[in-house]
Amino acid sequence: MTARRRPLVRVLVGALAVVLVLCCCGVAVGGWAFARAGTDTVGEVDFVRPLAVPPLAASRVDGQGRRMFDLLAREGSRDFRGDGRRTRTAGFDGDFLGPTLRAKRGERVVVNVVNRLAEETSVHWHGMHLPARMDGGPHQTIRPGATWSPTWTVDQPAATLWYHPHPHGATEEHVYRGLAGLFLLDDDREAALPLPRRYGVDDVPVIVQDRSFSGSGQFRKTRNMISSIGVLGDTLLVNGTVGPFLDVTTERVRLRLVNASTARLYDFGLADGRRFDLIGSDGGLLPRTARLDRVRLSPGERAEIVVTVRPGERITLRSTGPDLGAGALADRFAGGRDRFDVLELRAADRLVASPAVPDALVPMDRLDPASAATTRTLEFLGRGINGRSMDMDRIDFAATRDTTEVWEVVNRDGTPHNFHVHDAQFQVLTVDGEAPPPALSGWKDTIYLPPNRPIRIALRFTDHTDPDVPYMYHCHLLYHEDAGMMGQFVVVEPGQSLGRPPRHGAHAPHR
Repeated sequence: MTARRRPLVRVLVGALAVVLVLCCCGVAVGGWAFARAGTDTVGEVDFVRPLAVPPLAASRVDGQGRRMFDLLAREGSRDFRGDGRRTRTAGFDGDFLGPTLRAKRGERVVVNVVNRLAEETSVHWHGMHLPARMDGGPHQTIRPGATWSPTWTVDQPAATLWYHPHPHGATEEHVYRGLAGLFLLDDDREAALPLPRRYGVDDVPVIVQDRSFSGSGQFRKTRNMISSIGVLGDTLLVNGTVGPFLDVTTERVRLRLVNASTARLYDFGLADGRRFDLIGSDGGLLPRTARLDRVRLSPGERAEIVVTVRPGERITLRSTGPDLGAGALADRFAGGRDRFDVLELRAADRLVASPAVPDALVPMDRLDPASAATTRTLEFLGRGINGRSMDMDRIDFAATRDTTEVWEVVNRDGTPHNFHVHDAQFQVLTVDGEAPPPALSGWKDTIYLPPNRPIRIALRFTDHTDPDVPYMYHCHLLYHEDAGMMGQFVVVEPGQSLGRPPRHGAHAPHR
């Protein structure tokens, strides 16, 4: 070996040694991270704060018979943990979250949204059937200081819907700061059933969000380097309350569960394993009550459950590790083993009697997949759908008014995703070729996508045509949505072609 080659050999040997050390360290760090990964608050939560119940938004009826609401998006701050450290937040009409809007089927509504933030935002009416120009998606932005006044006629069944910002590329940030609220719909069919419905008494919203806090008390958005699911927090806020309890004064209480987290899935049940009555999902009441002990909700999904309690007892609403179906490693670092104590129900010593929950709820006209005008396949992979990332200037397809379509939606990678479509509620036909479980038997607008298990859904497009202004379909894990896992479609008249999307914000009626 020549003298000139010996230094080269030493360099190569040294480099190999460094690589081996790094690999060993990587294995050690990976093993340590695997051992320490996960959050578990079971038995650790002090339920010391009464559950805050969002107030019902004030409304008025104008001279045209329209129900008018006002919402003010603003900055704020809140001491969530009672230790004097105030967290910078944002909310509607307050410092965090917003009031509950409520309207009845058939009413014409107007919502005047005033933006007092220092940046553009929007307000999307998640689950609502309405014209695309009123949808509040990324094309309907509201400039700082401006007011947006969408109006539409409520034409869908009683349901638990919600509202939140949808600015392109910044939805996660706006929702994480606290901009969200409920929109409850009522109708005569629901009102005729013997169900709990006294808001804040035996009919209670439960908006669940996870957050992490820095040492100074600020929201901390730390992403897991191993899982690309988004931000997973270690503290739960329920209606903005840390460690909440609910005083229950009736034999049965209706909980409207809303997963308003940006990335985390929950598997809700009661700590003692008792069953509850599942009566509703995203789009309203189920055809029949389902007696369950668990219900899994991915971001954006809702479920209405009725819990029966006994005098004087305390029961904990708990989330156990949700089955993500993504393999041990992905489940571990995407929250699949995380457990949380969510809310304590404190039953009074004497309870007001409640009627039994009926088995039959509301009839549901089933969509016939054999009559579908077309079948579409949507494949979620990486940060795109069907190999394409979101482009505000591209409409991906057009659906025709008064037609039914079948969509097959499938997650093609090992990362958890879910699916949300604007405007149309859908019916689940099959999950990986099998009939859907009871929790998916009603109308849905959001659904979890376990990897490589295709889900077939049926949708019907009834009205609200516009060849230029699109609706969205996307992953509702907001980090994925912001990164481009979203597409656009329009609803057109028979024989009409799709048009061209508006310039961003061009259709937001400012004044």
